[in-house]
Amino acid sequence: MKLIWKRYSYVIVLIAVSYLAIFAIIHKLDKTDEFINITVQEGESLWVIAEKYSDSHDMTEEEFVHWVQAENGLSEDAIYPGDQLMIPVQDKFTSSDVTVLAGE
Repeated sequence: MKLIWKRYSYVIVLIAVSYLAIFAIIHKLDKTDEFINITVQEGESLWVIAEKYSDSHDMTEEEFVHWVQAENGLSEDAIYPGDQLMIPVQDKFTSSDVTVLAGE
């Protein structure tokens, strides 16, 4: 056994590290975000929405705004009441965790 370890220790360690790296990558990729669609209310901006949903994702407000702009094809911050936006929500939050009250 010592002879095998002595000859192949680098290979064994390399294989073990490779398996750990693959597991970490798969675990990170498996942690996907989910998305919900919201309807923009009167007086809301992307920044207000970012603040309102700050507990349902782990992005900064600026990252959130840029993500929403990119995913919804917005070229500027302007949104209008009645617009439908897709926003990110981590998978640990479900749509029942996020409640939008009338008038908000």
